[in-house]
This record gives sequence, C-alpha cells and structure tokens, in this order.
Amino acid sequence: MKPTQAMLYHIRHQTTYRYEEPANLGHNLARLRPLDLPTQKCLEHKLSVTPTPDFRAARIDGFGNHTEYFAIQRPHLEMVITAESRVEILPQTQLLLETCCAWNEVPALLRASRAADHADAREFTLASPYIPVSPALATWAAADFKPGRPLHEAILALNSRIFTEFAFKPGFTDVTTSVDQVFREKAGVCQDFAHLMIATLRTLGIPARYVSGYLETEPPPGKPKLVGADASHAWVSAFIPGRGWAEFDPTNNTTPSLRHIVTARGRDYGDVAPIRGVTTGGTSHQLSVAVDVTAISPSPSPPPAARLTS
Repeated sequence: MKPTQAMLYHIRHQTTYRYEEPANLGHNLARLRPLDLPTQKCLEHKLSVTPTPDFRAARIDGFGNHTEYFAIQRPHLEMVITAESRVEILPQTQLLLETCCAWNEVPALLRASRAADHADAREFTLASPYIPVSPALATWAAADFKPGRPLHEAILALNSRIFTEFAFKPGFTDVTTSVDQVFREKAGVCQDFAHLMIATLRTLGIPARYVSGYLETEPPPGKPKLVGADASHAWVSAFIPGRGWAEFDPTNNTTPSLRHIVTARGRDYGDVAPIRGVTTGGTSHQLSVAVDVTAISPSPSPPPAARLTS
C-alpha cells in the first residue's frame, strides 16, 4: 500500500573535535541543513558552534546545497558543531517502469537535446574526483543492461545486484577508498556502494549523482534505541529523461521514500561532505560524531532494520 501520511522528523547531528594541543585557527564549511524539495520541507534549522566563531557566512553552492562557512581565530582545545533540524517528508509518486525509455537510448538523447534539464544532467555523466568511468563496470553490469530494457527497470536491477553481491562491512573502508578497490573486494559501506553505482551508470552514459542525508532506523527487537547511535547515509539519484531525477538506495535495495532525508547532492562525496575544514596547530585530534533521527509523527508502518553506517 502506498503511504499517504507525511512524516515529521527531528534530527540532531553533533560533531566534536578534541585537539592534543590548542588549535590556533580553523576554517570550516558545513553542509548540514536539509534541502527544501517538492517532497521535503526543512521547517527549522539551527547550527551551533563552540567556541563561538569569529566569522560565519551562509550561501547556496553550485549544486543547490546549503553551506555555512565559519572561522575560529583563537586558540581552542575543542570544537563542537551541533546541527538541529525539523523536517517534513511528503509521500512520493513512484515511477512506472513502462513510462521509461530504453536505457541505451539515453546517451544519444542527451547529446541531441537542448532542454535545460538535459544539459544540466550531462554534467553527471562525467568522471569526478571520487568516481572514475571504468569499462570494467560496464562489462560487469551488462547482464542488467541489455539493449532495449527500460531505464528505470535496469537501474532497479543494478540497485539489487549491489545489495546482493557486496558485503556491508563498517570500518572496512574510509573516504579515501577507491571504487576499484570496493569493486575488487566486494565490500564497503553506503558511501562506497553509492560511488560504485554512480560509476557504473556514468560509464554507461546515464547521469547519476551522489545524495547525502539521513535514514530513519529502528533498533533490534526488544532493544532500546541508543542516543547518538544513528549515522549519516548516502544513496544515488539517476536522471530519467522525461521524468526527472529518481533516487535509489543500493545499501538497502530500496527506493527512498518517507524514511530518507536529503541534506546535499553533488558529483560525489567530496561535493557533499557534512563538514570540511583546515586547522593550524592542534597537532593530532580525536573526532566523534553523534546523530539522532527521531520521528515526531508515527510511521504508517514500522520501518525495517537498515544498513546505513558511512
């Protein structure tokens, strides 16, 4: 049954840096405010930083993401960044498979089209810093992408194949792990599976972009939900000519709906990292992240357990 009830969430994302020696200067960029989309509304958002920044400024980046820059220009042993948001997620209309063109028609269609959305989508067929274009991935995906198969159907098959063939192993990879290594080892986490799926689609000439956000999860049966135990999540958005962008979650073999909350979209993780920065002084540091995604209104049905640690 298609859910008809909107969901309301409270999200708290706290990042703490503790330095071995005082850090003298820090420049940071945060992408922690959920986006306003046709199916998502950010009703409230507050970003708090301790110690209080000496300068801060907000803007929209080239991919439409909310960014906030802040600088701390005095010695500090600890920096705490806390983002709190209240977000409403609306039911989404599901694409019908029969409305899609054949996947192998997409590259020529995009090259010939002068439509603004097609021109924007072409950027997401190119390699990016974290995502290569690899003929080996096209060969691997050939069984799912037979000529004439509807695009949306083929992408769903790839979504399922990654879920089935790749082991979910938190801690097995990090942000520097390449797509080639993930493909070779057949293991990773949500960031890796998103990068792998995007690399495969781009190699086939299909526009695909990286989505960063959160996913509502439930603890194991009989166990309490631990405070701060949630995590950020990553999934994929692919361009369907004539229909726009559609999202896919290969980590959980699903299409995002009421439980996925979008914070940023870009070419790869580098464009959407929740926090990036540079610091002078401080020598080594310890990083800790605590995330809580809490449903304020009840779900239409209990959410299944999900794999989400990035």
